[in-house]
Amino acid sequence: MYKIYGFGLSNYYNLVKLVLLEKGLPFEEIPVFPPARPDFLLKSPMGKIPGLEVDDGRYLSESQVILEYLEETHPEPSLYPGDPFTRAKTRELMRIIELYLELPARRLYPAAFFGGSVSEEISGEVRAQLEKACAAFGHLARFDAYLSGETLSLADLAAVVHLPVVSLATRRVYGENLLAILPELAGYLARLQERPCVQAVMAGQKQASTQFIKGSR
Repeated sequence: MYKIYGFGLSNYYNLVKLVLLEKGLPFEEIPVFPPARPDFLLKSPMGKIPGLEVDDGRYLSESQVILEYLEETHPEPSLYPGDPFTRAKTRELMRIIELYLELPARRLYPAAFFGGSVSEEISGEVRAQLEKACAAFGHLARFDAYLSGETLSLADLAAVVHLPVVSLATRRVYGENLLAILPELAGYLARLQERPCVQAVMAGQKQASTQFIKGSR
């Protein structure tokens, strides 16, 4: 049985958890909260969440590394399209989502979710980055079925985990959802959120959020 280390407020923890669920793999959740304790660094040397124990005493960190490992060791059901070009396009979409949408938006999270603030300079920089990335994402994505074709892929799981958080953060900081320029996105995400595995992850995220709020009072 796998052991996944982290907590349900982490998008990347939730992405790995979602892949484990979609592949039907048994796992145990081990709560880990930042700042990482020294013993966690033996499992995730950079202290990043999530970490995955693949068996007794063997660990992986970095979410993309973990996802590739799970896909290689448990190829069915596959979360990559069959042909090499479409697999590459799936990875391209994931890069857009994680590097150019979620990562810049993370600079808004202190103000959006934790009662902090963001400077006008940073707010402007992030807005410009997100607007450019939204256009790029809209150019690459397909919303009629799944992002890169007719079957569910890792790009879809990344989208359903990351993009609602980006949308909420921009709405709270800018007073508008910057992803709303993609009119088909909301319906696409709603369809994904009907999946039982996605609903299970969302329930865990909600529970983690409630626990965090209680703990911060």
